[in-house]
Order: sequence, then structure tokens, then C-alpha cells
Amino acid sequence: MSGKLTLVGTPLGNLGDLTDRARETLAAADLVLCEDTRRTGGLMSKLGFTGTRMLVANEHTEHSVIDRMLEAIAEGQNVVLATDAGMPAISDPGSRLIVAAADAGVEIDVAPGPTALIVALVLSGLPTDRFAFEGFLPRKGTERAGRLGDIARESRTVIVYEAPHRLVRTLEDLAAVCGKDRMASVARELTKMHQDVQRGTLDSLHQHYFDVPPKGEFVIVVGPSSAEPSVRTDEELIVLLYAELNDGASTRDAVALVSTLTGEPKRRVYDLAIDLTKVLIEDDAEA
Repeated sequence: MSGKLTLVGTPLGNLGDLTDRARETLAAADLVLCEDTRRTGGLMSKLGFTGTRMLVANEHTEHSVIDRMLEAIAEGQNVVLATDAGMPAISDPGSRLIVAAADAGVEIDVAPGPTALIVALVLSGLPTDRFAFEGFLPRKGTERAGRLGDIARESRTVIVYEAPHRLVRTLEDLAAVCGKDRMASVARELTKMHQDVQRGTLDSLHQHYFDVPPKGEFVIVVGPSSAEPSVRTDEELIVLLYAELNDGASTRDAVALVSTLTGEPKRRVYDLAIDLTKVLIEDDAEA
């Protein structure tokens, strides 16, 4: 006799979004694998479910609980996988557990629920017929540059998750590589009391959040690129160069990254980098 693994989508913020099936699945669970026992435990308590065994399965512990999950299922237990909000494994822990269960021939089911990327997409006012999900962008270096370049050339709507303390930087980078007039939206605190969706150009959104310090959880939705690539202005290239230099990149590496990212000639980018470096040195001397 064996149990099964059920993925449960939990509310992004509004408890009313929890489906009846998700409630029933949580009520019948023998073991809940969750990102944070405090968050999921709080949800279970609000639903009136107490005493359910829980194990933390976050990015650090996910691999270590695989054996315990499989043992519980082999004993006939109903195991539930949930994260703090939304669907498991979507920019959240869970993918390793799902793969391990599938490889072991375990029955896997799902009680679907809200997903921030879809909610933000349909609220954005941007094309929804074709879209790509990027999750969280790398914080710096060649990997970040490559991903930004992919977004700049993407003919589909692109969805990006971002932390509040990196939102302004990411909007600035997106405006520089995609062009200031590229249409986008930024959704904040989806389904919660202070839900907010801002729509406009990447430049206007950058200015808005530069003036209003961001708080909460954010989803950026970037509209498709135009057919013709645009020539980057000096200002746009300088923004990218400054970001790389400020992150500790050498002038050589910053030039290579920005040139690769934008497709602009290295000589042009190098000349701008030299001028920028002089200005930064002068500013430090005056300070």
C-alpha cells in the first residue's frame, strides 16, 4: 500500500483564493513539506487543521528530505507539498522533490491555485497570447547581462520576479537594454490589501519607483520587442557601464559585458567607459 504526493497551490495573499479541493487536501495530509513551517503552519491554523506533521523543504533542505518523503509515501501516507504562496516549484522549492517522486514511480497529483506570474500577466494590459517567464534574474555578471539581452530581443511578453531592494536597478537595466519607451507593468502585493499595478514605459516605471521606495513583492511584465533593434544612446550605455563598475567589475569586463549585451561596438563602449571612469575618479577626489 502506498500514498501519494499532492502539490497544493496556496493563496498569494487573500485567503479566499484557497480552493475547496486545496482545503480538503491539506485536511487529509499526513505530512506537509513546506518552505516555512511558520507560514504554512499559520495557514493550517486559520483553516482549523492542527497537529499535522511538517518538514521544511526550502532551497537548502529540499534534497535532504527526499528519502523521508519517499518513505512516508511508501508507508501509505498522503504527502502534501506547499510553498509560502502560489504554486510549488515556480521560482520556489519543490522541483527536486517532484523529480524524485516521478523517478520513484510515485503517484503525483495537484490541487492548483494562484500563480503570481499569471495574475501579473493578465493585469498588465500587455499581450498574453505568447509569453516567457524568466523568474528572478541573476544579480550581476555575464549571466545577468545575457538574460537582459535575451529580454531585449524577445518577441514575446516577458515576466520577471524581483525583490524590492533590487527593483529600481532592474528597471534601470531593462530600460537601458530594451529602450526607454518599451511598454511594461509592475505589479505589487498581488491579491493583498495594498495590491498595486503600475503601467507605462520602462523609463516612467523606473522614475516612479526611484521616487517612491518600493516595498512588498514585485512582478515585472515587459512587452514584446519591436521588429527593428534600436541604437543605444550614450546615456543608456553609461547607465549599464556604471551598474557594472559599481558592482566591482573592471573597466575591461564592464566594456565586454555591455558590448555583448547591447550589440554596440566595443570601441564606442570603451570610450564611454573611459570618460565615465574619469568622472567617477574626479567625484571621489572632490568628496
